[in-house]
Amino acid sequence: MSTLFVLSLLRIYLHSSQPKQELRVLPKTYEKVTLDEKRNADEKPKPVIKEDDSEGSEYSRTINDKKGAKRGPKRIKGDVQKKGRGATETEGEARKIQVLIFFSSLTANTPKIAQAFTQELAETLGCSSEGKLDSKFLPPQVLDLAEIDFDEYFITPPKSEGEKTDCFYLFVIPSYNIDCINDTFLEHLQETHHDFRIDTSPLAPILGYSVFGFGDREGWPTEEEGYCFQAKEVDRWMAKLSARKRAYPLGMGDWKRDGKERLMEWRTGLTDVLKQLELTGALGEGVPGSGDPLESDDEEEAEDDGEVVIEEVSMSKATKGRGSGSLEDVEDIGRIMELSGTDGPGKKPAAPLAIDFTTEGKPVTKKTPATTVKEMVPKSSPTYAALTKQGYSIVGSHSGVKICRWTKSALRGRGSCYKYSFYGINSHQCMESTPSLSCSNKCVFCWRHGTNPVGTTWRWVVDPPQLIFDGVKENHYKKIKMMRGVPGVRAERFAEAMRVRHCALSLVGEPIFYPHINEFLAMLHAERISSFLVCNAQHPDQLAALQHVTQLYVSIDASNRESLRRIDRPLHRDFWERFQRCLDILRERRFRQRTVFRLTLVKGFNIEDEAEGYADLVEKGLPCFVEVKGVTYCGTSTSSNAGLTMANVPFYQEVCDFVMALEKHCASAGCSTASRPSMRIAAASCSRASVSAWTGSGTR
Repeated sequence: MSTLFVLSLLRIYLHSSQPKQELRVLPKTYEKVTLDEKRNADEKPKPVIKEDDSEGSEYSRTINDKKGAKRGPKRIKGDVQKKGRGATETEGEARKIQVLIFFSSLTANTPKIAQAFTQELAETLGCSSEGKLDSKFLPPQVLDLAEIDFDEYFITPPKSEGEKTDCFYLFVIPSYNIDCINDTFLEHLQETHHDFRIDTSPLAPILGYSVFGFGDREGWPTEEEGYCFQAKEVDRWMAKLSARKRAYPLGMGDWKRDGKERLMEWRTGLTDVLKQLELTGALGEGVPGSGDPLESDDEEEAEDDGEVVIEEVSMSKATKGRGSGSLEDVEDIGRIMELSGTDGPGKKPAAPLAIDFTTEGKPVTKKTPATTVKEMVPKSSPTYAALTKQGYSIVGSHSGVKICRWTKSALRGRGSCYKYSFYGINSHQCMESTPSLSCSNKCVFCWRHGTNPVGTTWRWVVDPPQLIFDGVKENHYKKIKMMRGVPGVRAERFAEAMRVRHCALSLVGEPIFYPHINEFLAMLHAERISSFLVCNAQHPDQLAALQHVTQLYVSIDASNRESLRRIDRPLHRDFWERFQRCLDILRERRFRQRTVFRLTLVKGFNIEDEAEGYADLVEKGLPCFVEVKGVTYCGTSTSSNAGLTMANVPFYQEVCDFVMALEKHCASAGCSTASRPSMRIAAASCSRASVSAWTGSGTR
């Protein structure tokens, strides 16, 4: 009994001295639960998963909700997953897709093809006027590269004022071997890519792009010889600017053979891509190299199977000195292996150098076709045909001459142009010509229908000045002789017209663009022919190097940067800085020759509330004369696309009112000084709705 008693005391002692453990149950368990709540909890069904064992029998088991319990296999669906746009965009903000179709053309073929392509694409996507209203696609827009401002579309994507949209770019580009808008467009893309002030991929926000090119296999049988070469260049630069968002491969077709069939195939493939964009909002994944600007020369690189090549980490100085040139012979491999061997007895030999015998010895540089200097306007080009149809006589490869309607009117004894009212120049003795048909602007009021070449630098064949001088005189006299049988032509006027006394270098283009303009002017002055030269204030270096001219004109078409960009549509990025430099040069020349500001007024562009700005420019340049004239409507489709109608042509009284307002602002701006009288009207011409004002500055 004593032993049992001792053991009982020992057990009680051990039980009392052992530390108590914490409760591992939730306090909720100790709460009182009513009978109804307990019955409802017991009646709740427990989830059951049925599984098949190896023998095919079924059994049930309850799910254990403990932490770490194994879940069933992941279920994979084959549906297309939509791309999320982040938490910043609410569910109600559905973004629309705007397809922009850009094209270029020297004839009327490409615009018709682009319009038909746009209509078919809109019907396929269901975004035409008769299509479904719930489509994410907006009606596609067709844009002519010759009519748009490149900065608005190819530096940053355009933004809509209303609903949020994402842009998708399409290009229909025919390739020409003459200077055209394609060259200007490609130059703009290149400058945008290399401009350090602009992001490397400024068009990355667009959804994607694709290019289709038209070519002629009779002239260029292969791609290496130039087949669709400009379309390939557009595709290459767009790949760089858009961060490799090529949505569909480059399409190419022959004008005379399979152009329409290839374009239809290209449209079918694009439709699939655009419908995928509508569902997912992205182009999807591609293989390595998708969207690269250039095609790889190494087929193994394009067909990489994931094999890892071990490269040598450290090489001796002798190996590094050889540079990255290719091996010339298999014997060189042994020398490299010796140089890359062990450097001491305690070091392990380096890994063997991996040599690809299929590519070693091949030239690394890509073959580039030899660049040839082209003619500005070849005789076989559409530009030549368009200009000659308008009455131009092309001299050499880049010059032209034409007689205007005022010359024909003066031969009949009728009125002359404003030059007779302002300066006493007979229109029938005036020769209108230019040594350069190329221009650096694409003005909305241009008379030349957008057919003349454009460019920012001279990159064509240069004709000698003597050839141009003899050619313009010969062709001018030919056109005068063609008027001798026209009823109403007076004999004395016809005889006087065979002696040119004045040359207006304002026909078309930029005369000072011609590299030998000074020699050409000297030939005119040697035969006592006065010269009126007009420039667009975009070439300050050439203007500074210009020698004596009878009268130097500068076209002042706007008073501020934005208005000048809108009406002149200059090609230079720094057009406003160039404009200001030309005004400074004109101010320095005012005591050596007559200088003139020529203002072309276009209602809705540069008349309203701009007289004060023009007064500041007059104060800056101090011209001898200010010629103000209303725009002449040319009535072409080009003007219509630019937004010009007869409503943009000011009346003569409106021009006079503008001149009076300009005179008032010049007086209030301090233009009037003791040595320089205030500006006042010197002459007016109702036929051209023009007014000439004398500022009292410089030579007279």
